Amino acid sequence: MPVCGREFEKYGGNTTCIKIFREKVNRIAILDAGTGIRNLGKDLMAEGVSQNIINLFLSHFHWDHIQGFPFFAPAYNSNQKIGIHTMGKGKINALKEIFTMQMQKEYFPIALGKMGAQFQFFSHGEKETIQGANVKSIPQFHKYRGGSYGFRVDDEDVSLVICTDIEHKRGIDKSIVKFAKGADLLIHDGQYTPEEYKKYKGWGHSTWEQAIEVAQEANVKKLIITHHDPDHNDDFLDGVEKECKKKFPNSCLAKEGMEVTV
Repeated sequence: MPVCGREFEKYGGNTTCIKIFREKVNRIAILDAGTGIRNLGKDLMAEGVSQNIINLFLSHFHWDHIQGFPFFAPAYNSNQKIGIHTMGKGKINALKEIFTMQMQKEYFPIALGKMGAQFQFFSHGEKETIQGANVKSIPQFHKYRGGSYGFRVDDEDVSLVICTDIEHKRGIDKSIVKFAKGADLLIHDGQYTPEEYKKYKGWGHSTWEQAIEVAQEANVKKLIITHHDPDHNDDFLDGVEKECKKKFPNSCLAKEGMEVTV
């Protein structure tokens, strides 16, 4: 859930939303539609971002990853196409219905079909070339195998891997290590401390130490740890980040509005 308060301003109180900007072709894509997508939408409108279709990819459909979608400003622009994508073996046949359901009149005053944008729904396999970028997905353990999906984007000689909402329940998942091998940037779940994980094992999330283990074994160049626990304030996370840098110097914790060049 999102959290507010001055003690959460640095690392952020919003739920997951990541913008990917491909500078060479001046195009954006979005991963997940947590509450962060509200500010992203406002920024896109203010910047006058214009592209034929804005592609939104979903790692899974837990509430914290879709709850910002009704407040995404470009979705109310009748001239805008928005592609909503899932990937993986377990294809989602009722993708449109998932978004329609959360915007029923009992939950929200504007129905999906009344928002205005032209929505397109895509359910891909494990590999797809989308607007020139090679995109792969991998099932992750998040309550169960395939409960969420990680993504890898390879664009010419640049590689980005995003593995949020993942638990390494029986030791580090070697398939994830292989998936992230040699990535320029790995964004990985690290919600818990090792001590907290003893209590929350099975809840579907990783420790910051496990995120570092994946980064080390996969020999990635940079690691960003994300999906902070709502009970962890800025002071607490400052301490976690210091510990992370001791073990993996080119690492940091995700922060509100953070921009990284890959």
